[in-house]
Amino acid sequence: MGIIAWIIIGLLAGLIAKALMPGKDPGGIVITMLIGIAGGLLGGWLGKVILGVDSIDGFFDLSTWVAAIVGSLILLVLYRVITGNRRHA
Repeated sequence: MGIIAWIIIGLLAGLIAKALMPGKDPGGIVITMLIGIAGGLLGGWLGKVILGVDSIDGFFDLSTWVAAIVGSLILLVLYRVITGNRRHA
């Protein structure tokens, strides 16, 4: 897949992750989009390393979307943990 496809998947995965984990985030929509893009890459890498599957088969493959959403959820949780502590300090 090309970089444009990964950006699109990442943006959508970030929005889906945000919908699955509602609540107030310290960042706005731009941060959510960036987390989604990075989460897509993280999910693809984790799928390959831990599970030994090629989770970046194609744009319309379910494994690609699941990997991107799981990666986005992981990064969103980490982001909330890190920035949540700063906001209350």
